[in-house]
Amino acid sequence: MTPLVVAAVLAAAVTHAGWNAIAHRITDKLVGFSLISGGGLLIGLALVPFAPLPAAAAWPYLVVSAVLHLAYYLLLMRSFRLGDFGQVYPLARGTAPLLVTGLAALFAHEVPDGPAAAGIALSCAGLTGVALWGLRGRRPDWPALGAALGTGVAIAAYTVVDGLGVRAAGSPLGYIGWLLLLQGAVLPGYAWWRWRGETMARLRPFAALGLIGAALSVAAYGLVLWAQTRAALAPVAALRESSVLVGAALGAVLFKERFGLPRVVAAGLLVLGTGLMLGSG
Repeated sequence: MTPLVVAAVLAAAVTHAGWNAIAHRITDKLVGFSLISGGGLLIGLALVPFAPLPAAAAWPYLVVSAVLHLAYYLLLMRSFRLGDFGQVYPLARGTAPLLVTGLAALFAHEVPDGPAAAGIALSCAGLTGVALWGLRGRRPDWPALGAALGTGVAIAAYTVVDGLGVRAAGSPLGYIGWLLLLQGAVLPGYAWWRWRGETMARLRPFAALGLIGAALSVAAYGLVLWAQTRAALAPVAALRESSVLVGAALGAVLFKERFGLPRVVAAGLLVLGTGLMLGSG
């Protein structure tokens, strides 16, 4: 990965943690995710007229990705309802890079060399350690952990699908614009059907916060899609999940969740793992 790609992925990590913190902060998860998804739809409508149409080979990936992103939203909503932000977010994100490594090797024929594989493993160990530390001294909340792990599987699946799709599309901007259109109407449509005449009253108090979350979400994934056209999928996925450490810091500041020495150690493992990935040939 070049320095520009690294900078783009790290910027994506920060913005990703930001929109997840916003989604967690909005108590009614359907309200939060409807605003974020609907805001993404509006951004997609603004992008599509100015971006090249994705190539025909990209459309099957777009359809599958839209379904996977919907599953991701539903699982993430459940995770945030059941568990602490500082635990379920790192677990969901920390498990994804290992799965991406296997899927990328299988479907994209991208097999990391020894240093890169070690870097990915170290990064995943650090990221998952952030979540497991949250279990200290108490019984695991299995429904929350199950939802977080399911979220990680969805993340890995759409990461690989979108990595292949954006390469086939010929236009990262066109790909993300159409992806936002395909996936963006489902949750707002369901919310409108469920609440009927109360929809606007429920959304209005959180509209500004939700739309900020939408902008951060689109920026985060747009940067990742661009990076996936310039570098292998697994290292990009692993570096992107440095958002876990940003999320842990946000959890400590915004939600009064303890940060602690284990998360500092996790940060060290992430830095070491990233160094191995960037230094591999």
